[in-house]
Amino acid sequence: MSHNTFGHLFRVTTFGESHGPAIGCVVDGCPPGIALEEEDIQRYLDERRPGKSRFTSQRQESDKVRILSGVFRESESAPQVTTGTPIALLIENEDARSKDYDAIKDKYRPGHADFTYEMKYGVRDWRGSGRASARETATRVAAGAIARKIIPDVRVRGALVAIGAHWIDRAKWDWDETRRNPFFSPDAEAAAFFEKKLDDVRKAGSSIGAVIEIVAEGVPPGWGAPLYGKLDAELAAALMSINAVKGVEIGAGFAAAALSGEENADEMHLGPDGRPAFGSNHAGGILGGIGTGQPIVARFAVKPTSSILVSRRTVDRSGAEIEVVTKGRHDPCVGIRAVPIGEAMVACVLADQFLRHRAQIG
Repeated sequence: MSHNTFGHLFRVTTFGESHGPAIGCVVDGCPPGIALEEEDIQRYLDERRPGKSRFTSQRQESDKVRILSGVFRESESAPQVTTGTPIALLIENEDARSKDYDAIKDKYRPGHADFTYEMKYGVRDWRGSGRASARETATRVAAGAIARKIIPDVRVRGALVAIGAHWIDRAKWDWDETRRNPFFSPDAEAAAFFEKKLDDVRKAGSSIGAVIEIVAEGVPPGWGAPLYGKLDAELAAALMSINAVKGVEIGAGFAAAALSGEENADEMHLGPDGRPAFGSNHAGGILGGIGTGQPIVARFAVKPTSSILVSRRTVDRSGAEIEVVTKGRHDPCVGIRAVPIGEAMVACVLADQFLRHRAQIG
């Protein structure tokens, strides 16, 4: 299986399976001299880990990260810093229950990667879906924590803005609220509604999708490169690589198609600092594949979890038409835990773009 690496100068290679002994990643291209402790990474892993509420998978993983290489401490009183060499991170799997998948190991779950993995490789790890599991995304969050250290002046935050057809009220947006409820919702009233909605979905043995919004502030103008290193194209590719993501939009996105030219154009004026400023941000902070200096705004749609208790028609390895029910511990809305994952992927892209911009422009 190839294509387990993303990035150009800031490169991340992930490894491991959902029910293997461990998962991890190797981060290459991190500049030297950056203070880095395991606690700097752990704080973000704790936001993504399962079992934190009844609305996520009840798999109990501490997701404790170990830094195996790429850091050095000159003395006991000195801070631990990166050396510029590859940083290897390891997270052990502690609560895998492979027996939960015995009943479906020869069945293809509709909407899942079971069928495509077997068609490509002739073999698939049916224990928790192997590399197709959202378990792999913990390593991306770990890499994202390092990426944030490279661009400390950039603030990357995410929020869940919709569950199913139910959207938050943007007039009630409160970033602090996203860390006060289990849904990462910036709207407290919407979070209360999501709680009842997810309880109903979970009791029905079903699942539901979600939309996540990521905002990056403090990105200076100029990052990104035409024509094939466009910032928005690389953000879209990074977000689309997250398990279960089926759509990405930047700024106004698909809604821009319904706007007139004068509505969509972000008018410019001279700001109080004497620099060009914008009156709106339909472009999502990117024009021509290059950052404008405005907040970068990206949204992505996460499909409903494929592993559900509701019977679905399918076929098995022998070609027989059957029905399948997936038991075990699964997220009724995998989009909830996608918020810190989306933040991490955006941070990784921006760190990579910063290093590339510095290499070319100085």
